[in-house]
Formats: sequence, structure tokens, C-alpha cells
Amino acid sequence: MALEVGIVGLPGSGKTTLFTALTKAAGGEYGKTNVGMAPIADARLDALAEVVHARKVTPATIRVQDVPGTGPALLGNLRQVDALLVVLDGHSEGADPNGDLENLRLELLVADRDHVERRLERVEKQAKSGDAKLRAEVEELGRVLAHVDAGTPLSEFPGELPGELEPLTTKPLIVVENGPGGIDLALEAELAELSDEEAAAFRDGGTSALEEVVQRLRDALDLITFFTAGEKETRAWTLRNGQTALEAAGTIHSDIARGFIRCEVIDWRDLVETGSHAEAARQAKQRLEGKTYVVRDGDVLNIRFNV
Repeated sequence: MALEVGIVGLPGSGKTTLFTALTKAAGGEYGKTNVGMAPIADARLDALAEVVHARKVTPATIRVQDVPGTGPALLGNLRQVDALLVVLDGHSEGADPNGDLENLRLELLVADRDHVERRLERVEKQAKSGDAKLRAEVEELGRVLAHVDAGTPLSEFPGELPGELEPLTTKPLIVVENGPGGIDLALEAELAELSDEEAAAFRDGGTSALEEVVQRLRDALDLITFFTAGEKETRAWTLRNGQTALEAAGTIHSDIARGFIRCEVIDWRDLVETGSHAEAARQAKQRLEGKTYVVRDGDVLNIRFNV
């Protein structure tokens, strides 16, 4: 499953412009909910594809959702995302990015309070049956609501939160200032309409400012990238740091995880240097690992399975 990110910001901040720049989608509409896929640039993928003569090259992606507003109902659509990109207006006359950030933090807190209160009301009705587990949840939700009422985000709640809450104020926030002090999102959106070669020429060989945003997302979520490299398709995938070969298999397809036998592992540098899977194996650069192997950033995996 792709990493999922929500974009939030006050009106006119450039949320939809960021969506367009990240996804290279022409369909990003102001005032509408926009959903698209943003590719994650990775030079290692191209190097691997060249070595194995891949007919298809597929980068890892981020699923991006841009909601048209900041009310509790709209923000509630982002409860299942992994992180939030916060867009701040840094270009308008009288812009106050720091003040806008505080306002957005408050909006997220209000949305969480609304969510907790609604759940508490629902569980209180159910708890009238006398169920001890529900009565305990009522007490816990009461403590959570009091915490939010004190103006404190749920990331600072002293204890374990009910698993069903999916609060917004516990998610990583990656701030993107749209303006001279940050990123010119309008320019990035225009460059997204060009080919990679044309955009690179415009930047005089430099990289997109959005690559820094993606790297900050990777760091905030502690992600690594692994690869599958074959002539038919060479592809990059994201995985949480510390996850196993079995979880990597599940990322590719649930059937592969279900029938997992073993995993052939090559560091991407070794595959590029040796020139082929066969030569990497001949030089003992390839090894066999089991389900519990902890995948490393840059691993090229060939998972053997039988369903």
C-alpha cells in the first residue's frame, strides 16, 4: 500500500498548487477534493533499470489527498493518512506563516475534539448495556476529551489512545511555506507540466525543491526504499525502517507474502557494479534470507514464493 499524505492549509495558501506540483496532475481543482499519486524520484532506480534492461520503470509513489477546507468534517477525511503537509502562505501582502501555522494546529485540535466527543456520545449509549469494556472506554474517552479541552494535542496524551480514534494531532506535520522564504509552488506546478529533461534544463541541472519535501516525509515516517529489478519491470517500493522481508512481500502482493519461501537479496550497488543478478550471485554478492530478515534501504529483493 502506498504511503498516504494529506495536504492542509488556509484558503489561498497554495494547497492545490502543491497537489498539482507533486502529482503532475492537470486535474487539481481549487475548492474540490483532489486525490492523486506523486512519484518519488530516486536515481538508484534508473541505474538498476539500465543494468537489467528494464522495459518498464516504476517509481515508488505517495498517495496525495487535498481537501478543500479546514473544518472538522473535511479534516476528518484525512484521519487515515500517514502524515500531513501543511502549506503556509508566504507570498501574499501581510502574510504571516507562523500565525497561520498556529491557526492550523488549532483547527486540527478542534477537529480531534469534535471526533472524540462524537465517539464518546456513541459509546456512552452503547455502555448502557452494562458491558464492562464499553464502560472502561467511556472513562478513557472522558480523559482524552479533557486533555483536548485543555488545548493540548493528542500527541502529548499521557497514555495509550484508543486504537479507533485515528487522531490528526498525532500525525507528523511537514511544513511547506509557499513564497520567497520557502518554495515557489506556482513555478513548481508549471515545471511539473514539462518533461523531466526540460524541467532539469530550466533548473540548470538542479533538483526540484519538492524532492526536499519528499525527503522530509521519508525522514518523518522513517521510511526506506527497496527495489525489485527485472527485465519486464524494475520498481521501487517504500517500507518502514525495521520491517521484514515478509512485510516487503506483502507490500508487493498479499499472495507473495502468503506463499513466501525465501528472499534473494542484493545491495543495489553490487547489482550495478557486477552488471547482472547472475554475476552478483557468482561473486557471492547475493544471499538468501528468510521471513524475519530486516530489509535495508537499497536492497534489491527477489522473493521466491509458492501459492
